[in-house]
Amino acid sequence: MALPTSGQLGARQARVRQRLEVPSLDALVVTCATNIRYLSNHIGSSGVLVLTRDTVHLLVDFRYREAVQMLQQSRSACPGLVVHDVPASYDDALLQCLGDIGASTVGFEAAHVSVARHEWWRRAAEVRRPVIAFRPTDRAIEEARLIKDASEVATLRDAAVRLTPVAASVFEATRAGKSERAVVVALESAIRQAGYERLAFDTIVASGPHAALPHHRAGDRMLAEGDLVVLDFGGVLDGYCSDLTRTVSIGPPSFEARRLYTAVYDAQQAAIASIRPGVESAAVDAAARDVLQARGLGEAFGHGTGHGLGLDIHEEPRITRPRADVASVPLVPGMVFTIEPGAYVPGFGGVRIEDDVLVTETGCEVLTTVSRELLTL
Repeated sequence: MALPTSGQLGARQARVRQRLEVPSLDALVVTCATNIRYLSNHIGSSGVLVLTRDTVHLLVDFRYREAVQMLQQSRSACPGLVVHDVPASYDDALLQCLGDIGASTVGFEAAHVSVARHEWWRRAAEVRRPVIAFRPTDRAIEEARLIKDASEVATLRDAAVRLTPVAASVFEATRAGKSERAVVVALESAIRQAGYERLAFDTIVASGPHAALPHHRAGDRMLAEGDLVVLDFGGVLDGYCSDLTRTVSIGPPSFEARRLYTAVYDAQQAAIASIRPGVESAAVDAAARDVLQARGLGEAFGHGTGHGLGLDIHEEPRITRPRADVASVPLVPGMVFTIEPGAYVPGFGGVRIEDDVLVTETGCEVLTTVSRELLTL
């Protein structure tokens, strides 16, 4: 498994530390597993990280002690790391750590800490001396993760390219008389064979009228002549996610199937063509949406045009219409996200075409390499 180097980790930590200066925090408590990995290379189901202005305190239990020690002997060692043992409760160990380092104003990831956990911290901190004041932070690490470094881009590019042989395998398995679940089995086997460590999300195989359901769960329906079949799949390589959707036709496509496919294809092309530094993410969404609206399919496209890719399958930036909880952001070189417009007609079916793209200095690079032409199987 390829991991970021100590230098790359140090650069990531520096970007996040800049965000601690604005609210004048002594430390930031990180509980989100992917954010812990991003800052320290610690991969585990448990752990808490405390980032200060010059040190990274990692709290782990017995299961991870040796792995952390081995990591610290490698080129991927976490700079400034101090390891704290967790003999029982992570929350008890966290309060002890914060007391030991003398942190009095401490930020925490509001989006990743439950109300109950925060309340326990608050009550426990009130009886300690000095008192620790917890302050919520919003997207302190997620904003740093928006722009991928060279290591991340290389991994995401490799993860995207490996989907090409996976697609070839699943196209062979997608035939009339096969059930949706049988195609899922073939697809997920191909993902493993391509060298991915796991699936990036639950595989989608949606045939015929099921193709009108954007997140259909594959069932016993048999693929039949005339079906459109939406195939949405991805794998995780060295922690980073890939995501691809292709829509194929079982036998010659009908006029309506071709109309839908052409509209979605043109919408995706318009969105990709609009990507360049400085363009707002909402403008990319609008480029796709305007095409579908002009073809009479505006109401058939109900989701966003894309989402960020990285350690999480859905992360920032969100390529969608502006709304209260999702701000439009200007695109910056190094951002990686999907472009996946769709059109869904209840009772008939639907089309979605999805690729992974990297924002470059002059436009964008499409990382996925599977043909976007309508394939007849």
